[in-house]
Amino acid sequence: MPLPLDRKGQPGERVLRQLVAALLYEGVIDARQGVRDGVSEFQWSLGRRAYRCTGSIGPFGRIRVGTGSVEVENDDATWGEVSIAQFVSALPGTGIARGKLLGEMKQTIAFSEWNDRHIAPRDRRSLSLAALEGALDEGHPYHPCYKARTGFSDADHAAYGPETGKPFQLIWLLVERKHLRGVLPNDEVAFWSAELGGDTWAHLEAMRAQLDLSWDTFGLVPLHPWQWRNLADTLFAGWIAAGEAHCLGPAGDRYTATQSVRSLMNIDRPLAASIKLPLNMVNTSSLRNLEPHSVCSAPAISRWIGDIVAGDVLFSERYPLTILQEYAGIIADADGALAGQIGAIWRDNADATLLPGEAVIPFNALMMMEADGKPFANGWIARFGLMPWINRLIEISVLPVWHLLVHHGIAVEAHGQNMLLVHRDGWPVRLILRDFHDSMEFCPVFLREPEKAPDFLALHPIYAEAKPDQYYWTDNLDALRELVMDTLFVYNLTEISHLLDHCYDLPETLFWQRVESVLTGYAQEHDAFERQALLGHDQPQILTESLMTRKLFAQKPEYHHTVPNALAANQLQRRRKP
Repeated sequence: MPLPLDRKGQPGERVLRQLVAALLYEGVIDARQGVRDGVSEFQWSLGRRAYRCTGSIGPFGRIRVGTGSVEVENDDATWGEVSIAQFVSALPGTGIARGKLLGEMKQTIAFSEWNDRHIAPRDRRSLSLAALEGALDEGHPYHPCYKARTGFSDADHAAYGPETGKPFQLIWLLVERKHLRGVLPNDEVAFWSAELGGDTWAHLEAMRAQLDLSWDTFGLVPLHPWQWRNLADTLFAGWIAAGEAHCLGPAGDRYTATQSVRSLMNIDRPLAASIKLPLNMVNTSSLRNLEPHSVCSAPAISRWIGDIVAGDVLFSERYPLTILQEYAGIIADADGALAGQIGAIWRDNADATLLPGEAVIPFNALMMMEADGKPFANGWIARFGLMPWINRLIEISVLPVWHLLVHHGIAVEAHGQNMLLVHRDGWPVRLILRDFHDSMEFCPVFLREPEKAPDFLALHPIYAEAKPDQYYWTDNLDALRELVMDTLFVYNLTEISHLLDHCYDLPETLFWQRVESVLTGYAQEHDAFERQALLGHDQPQILTESLMTRKLFAQKPEYHHTVPNALAANQLQRRRKP
């Protein structure tokens, strides 16, 4: 089930197209734009060869490369198929970076082909949230390494990839408490009894007693079975040899992977918490471990945001929003060689928040096409009408995030996987946000209630010497604007506006005019023009993150490039004139 421009069963074409689109968008390759046979075309030189593709430029300058259009000029002046390996070898950056990029792209293609061979098309519109998390197999719509999963074999992909939906138990460890840090919501025995269930807790307790180990000296930590295999004979082996850790083996409820692979949902108790576990693999642009400092900070951060939402009546009456609390965290060896590789974060279950008649989907489902060749939301659009449904979707998805930013001063990473849409028979009614421990930011002077912010210095000693933009706080309001606009607009809603244009002939400019109208209406209603102006959301050009540039050069934590702003003030003023 592809994105709008994808060819079913041709992941290599998609990977190349997304690579070229990202390189053009970020200015890594300098292309000349022209017109050939009435179609926009990009041409550029790389490694003494000429390349070309057709394409279009969408909102925020997003480049959409035409399907099957990337070509290279051959020695005989004809144009032909592009070798991904040859193309990547000519890119800038280090040889090591290019080699990693090529390997991750090949792995993405291989796993996508495996899915095509082994997973039959499904009616995804009827699936539960847990099943839909696995069935949304398209991956990142921008990054070409959307299914890299470095270190996974085909057997691992089948066992632990979300697409197959295969259940597995967690591995349980006893680790000396001198290696552990944790934040639990209540007494440890009460916590484990509730999380594990009485039978599993009794089983692990019996195993501890059999080893003659004391809870005063040892604590319990779950581990993903793939991560256990990855660590058991390497870094973790020393702890076991020294008697500082013991493996109790698999136990308890079974879990299935979500789209992110490392976040897992409980299938034996469907309303139990989800759990996020580290994996020593790279997918898209990131190593999927847990930032050590964030694990024990997560409960305080999500509680802070949750309290703000609960205390603001607008979040229940006008901009309905639910925060999934990350209410517990445990990390082992936070400052040592195993930092970020053993730990867990527990998160509220989205299904447990639903009222009668409500259902929930990952927001990025709305970007996708189904086996019948129609968008995931096609039936809903037919039922409610295109513009009424779009208007409601924009209000439900944009305004809660915007109110949290503009009024309260908190920016969240609202991309398609971190957002969940609650609906009633397809009519959007509420937004759910999740995953705050490494994806939120604030500026102390812009907070509405700075006295309610967590005491970060008390949460972790690493924050004492931290500089702005290193962790959660910044002294630059542009950073807040960039986080929200990047994730919600540039790399999220643009995919939906593109699908609506592609499938329903709705010009993308109309979609983004509606977004701007909603933001302007918000400012008028709440007299928020001054705070919005401080964020600069309507400047002619804005910075956005350069994901492929970082992949190639990897000398800084982040890279950025300038793009035209679909919400620019000069465009909006023209639209307001009678």
